[in-house]
Amino acid sequence: MRTAYQYKLRPNKEQLATIEMWLELLRRQYNYRLGERFSWWSKNRCPVNACPLVMPIPQLRDNPDYYSQKKDLVNTKDKFPDYKLIHSQVLQDCIKRVKLAFDRWLKTDKKGTRLGKPRFKGNGRYRSFTYPQIKLDCIEGNQINLPKIGKVKLIQHRPIPEGFIIKTVTISRKADGYYVTLSLEDKSVPALSCEAEPTLKNTLGIDMGLKEFLVTSEGESVPIPQYYRSSQKRLKTLQKRLSRKKKGSKRWLKALLAVAKQHKKVADKRKDFHFKTANELLSKAEVIAHENLNIKGLAKTHLSKSINDAGWGKFLTILTVKAENAGQKTIGVNPKNTSQDCSNCGEKVKKELNIRTHSCPHCGVVIDRDLNAAINIKNRAVGHSVLKARGARRDTGATKREAHTIASASVWEMSHEYCPKLIDSSN
Repeated sequence: MRTAYQYKLRPNKEQLATIEMWLELLRRQYNYRLGERFSWWSKNRCPVNACPLVMPIPQLRDNPDYYSQKKDLVNTKDKFPDYKLIHSQVLQDCIKRVKLAFDRWLKTDKKGTRLGKPRFKGNGRYRSFTYPQIKLDCIEGNQINLPKIGKVKLIQHRPIPEGFIIKTVTISRKADGYYVTLSLEDKSVPALSCEAEPTLKNTLGIDMGLKEFLVTSEGESVPIPQYYRSSQKRLKTLQKRLSRKKKGSKRWLKALLAVAKQHKKVADKRKDFHFKTANELLSKAEVIAHENLNIKGLAKTHLSKSINDAGWGKFLTILTVKAENAGQKTIGVNPKNTSQDCSNCGEKVKKELNIRTHSCPHCGVVIDRDLNAAINIKNRAVGHSVLKARGARRDTGATKREAHTIASASVWEMSHEYCPKLIDSSN
């Protein structure tokens, strides 16, 4: 089992200067190695749509791959002695980051998507470095022993679990200081996997929204906190102060740091809310069903501020990771017509976004729009989708009547179990 713990560091002035010097040197090394790869790529590619019939084949340059760039670090240390002060494995990890960034651009991932062209790191843009290996007893009391930096004080707000060993250590710079992230592993704890099939009893459907953060298929709702909107007044004041300062001056840097701290405060509140909400959901059901939303596409609409403030993507990522660690499961379903279809009879009832109540003229059900969607999400995850009832109606004779009766009965039973306010269609 693999997990990560993060603690805040309290380095002294000498250690702080060393860390900042390392980050600056690593930033220059990253840009240089990335420039080597760009130079090789631009001089050895060929425009396939404009190749002449007769052309001499040029001699290809050596490809600056991961291993050749690592070997060249010896020459870098000879020309620039300051790099001898950096731990060797930290330098090698910088080369690895260049390789990963370049490979993500030229190659596709498992889903077939390709990331954008990697960019050079500007001043202050290289914010972390990693020790790929470290001693198991590096933490002594309230200090961590970092090679070539020394013993740095840290705020250990929670102890490391017994049996876990430290695999990697990452030092990162944020708006309010430096943090250390410990990657922990315990091989004796197997990776949990949920093999249970989703049923009506062990599955909980959730519908994400902007009026409420989410509504469950049991009728419970979680209010949306809107941390960014509540802090907009404070951010406006800080941005005004920043705009009045001369760019690059000490007062400008101080005002810039104040704005960054306020944004980090908002992000920390949102992250804490996401973790607490995910824990509460996972304590209620073994399987959590949600919609496969195109969040990036929705974030480009007029609702972008509200969607980014809610942080749907971050929440679903946290929910999935915590479910896997707990041996539970999350299921994404097709979001098409989850708000339009009736959760009781399966008929499609068209309504605009401003209509927040689902009123079905076919069976008489009147419930909240988000609750109706949450029940439909649960039905699709379980496999008792109302689409089955629609498909059954295309049959004829006894098969048609029997399939429609069974499907309607199962949906009616489930709906009345989790929503007592539903109106019986027979009355």
